[in-house]
Parts: sequence; structure tokens; C-alpha cells
Amino acid sequence: MHVTIYVAIAENGVIGREGGLPWRLSTDLKRFKADTMGKPIIMGRKTYEGIGRPLPGRLNIVVTRDKAWRAEGVEVAHTLEAAIQLATVRGRCMSGVDEVCVIGGGEIYAQALPLADRLHVTHVLAAVDGDAHFPPIDPDTTARITSCNPSVSGFES
Repeated sequence: MHVTIYVAIAENGVIGREGGLPWRLSTDLKRFKADTMGKPIIMGRKTYEGIGRPLPGRLNIVVTRDKAWRAEGVEVAHTLEAAIQLATVRGRCMSGVDEVCVIGGGEIYAQALPLADRLHVTHVLAAVDGDAHFPPIDPDTTARITSCNPSVSGFES
């Protein structure tokens, strides 16, 4: 099973602000939806709470250290490794699925980066204020990196 990270990163490394995204990139969101539909997705609790609901059409797995935390429509794991194992087992039951999608946030990305086979990076061409950052990518990584720039300004209406 491939581990793929999906991330949009501002020029200054920011990926989030106050539990959400500091931009709206409709074209990028459509691509993200198409790429992750029907696959297991792994996210941290803060990312899930920022989204506010399970993403439809995907197995949603939330990683949290809080043993009592629950949410309807999601699976819960207490480590990234347990989440990947759960996604792998459940993914085998999903027709043709060979990929686990890691979608944030900062802590989960830091843990997943050394495990990732693939990185889908959207470069937001702006520096923005934020409280969540993507960790530096090792220049010697063997992961396949796919990059795109969604717009000149980094923001769409």
C-alpha cells in the first residue's frame, strides 16, 4: 500500500491557520476530491475538527492521542502507524485501492513524511500568516513528488 501525502503549502511553509486553511483554492479542492475519492484518508484530530465532518466517499481515519475521543462516521487510531495499518487492512476490501492518503495536519505530516512514497504538493504562491507549518522535505527523499501551482496569487474566489 502506497502512503501519499496531499498538502498545499504557502511560500513560507504555512499549511493552516486556527484549525482551517488560510486560502480557498477551488480548483485544487476539486483535484484533491477526485484523487482521494474511494480511498482511505488519514488526518489528525485538529484537521478533522477544522473540516467539521467526515469527507464523503472515503474511509476517514482520525489520529488522536485522546483515548476517549470519538466522532460519527470516522475510524479512530491512536498512532499514525495504527492508522496506516487500519487503512491498509480496510483498503484491501475496497476495490483496486493501493493508496493511503495523509491529509494533515502539521504533526501528522511530520510523522508521515519519512514513510511517504508520494507527495502531492500544491505550492500556494503567497506568504500567509498561520500557526501550522509543513516540515522541511529531505532533499534526498526517494518519494515521488508531484507539484502544481494553483494560481498566481494563491487565492481564488
